[in-house]
Amino acid sequence: MGSATSSMAAKFAFFPPNPPTYKVVSDESTGKMRLSDVPQRENVDVLKLCTKKGNEIVAVYVKNPSASVTVLYSHGNAADLGQMFNIFAELSLRLGVNLMGYDYSGYGQSSGKPSEQDTYADIEAAYSCLEDTYGVKEEDIILYGQSVGSGPTLELATCFARLRAVILHSPILSGLRVMYPVKRTFWFDIYKNIDKIPLVNCPVLVIHGTDDEIVDWSHGKQLWELCKEKYEPLWLKGGNHCNLELYPEYLRHLKKFISAIEKLPCAQYISGQSTDQSERSVNSTDHRDRSRTSTDHREKSRLSNGQREKSRPSTDSREKSRASTDRREKSRRSYDRSGKARNSIDQSERARNSFDRLGDMVRSVGLCNVDCFKQTATEV
Repeated sequence: MGSATSSMAAKFAFFPPNPPTYKVVSDESTGKMRLSDVPQRENVDVLKLCTKKGNEIVAVYVKNPSASVTVLYSHGNAADLGQMFNIFAELSLRLGVNLMGYDYSGYGQSSGKPSEQDTYADIEAAYSCLEDTYGVKEEDIILYGQSVGSGPTLELATCFARLRAVILHSPILSGLRVMYPVKRTFWFDIYKNIDKIPLVNCPVLVIHGTDDEIVDWSHGKQLWELCKEKYEPLWLKGGNHCNLELYPEYLRHLKKFISAIEKLPCAQYISGQSTDQSERSVNSTDHRDRSRTSTDHREKSRLSNGQREKSRPSTDSREKSRASTDRREKSRRSYDRSGKARNSIDQSERARNSFDRLGDMVRSVGLCNVDCFKQTATEV
């Protein structure tokens, strides 16, 4: 049963256009590769990338000279680069970003057959190309996953802690959950996004149509609720699974998100600052502990000297000395408790101030991480 269900999920997930909508040809004048049957653009590179699974996939890289971030786009299950080419070019131009799109193994002119693990190898190859060929840094990459493309997108997002952001377009909770309303994850399921989304540390934007007939709107809503770093989602009223790009609000909301992300300090900087503060706190605690230990030693030495000077055979004197020592011990314990309470209050105050500063910083650039549970999603 498990194997049969897994095969059914895979059959749903992978539906490449047949025949492919393009061919890879060589330009006679320049010798560069290009896609047939699509408009030719000077700012587009066509590449063939080798994956660790041994397949050769086709990718396109759309360059924008004013871009500061790069989008790595994983398309849906019933499309290939020939169909997506104009959308990629338009998004690069309108959003002011570089954009790389790729065909999964078995899609378009990519070799091999599609599978969950192959798509993971495919997106890794595209990501490595961005770093090695174009010098794009991890913190300047935004992952974009549409429909089944949300699977490889979230798989990669869990592997890198300093990505700039993630965009999920009509995403799935998992392959099996698209077909059956199961309440838990089974071992034979594919693209277990519901279990991966809580592990993503960067800001996440979710876009979904309220009338999606293939992947119910509830998939997008639940993934958004599970995000660590929520950005205001876009629920397109009346939108279905394949027409969200036609809504004016789609591009407007993406522009707003990209603008906010570009202004947000790198996660690496925030993480490094937090680490430095933690180290300073630990060092300060160690210093206080050493000081307290030194004080205890001096106190013991003083008590020992006093006992030698004032030692008498009288039982009354010993009783008085013991009573005096008990009083000093009670006093010292009272002081320690007072000090600990004061330190606890100071630490709580510092934590609250730090959170307020982070909240002000995040709100100042339009993100809603801090107040995400107080705000409702944008409905249009």
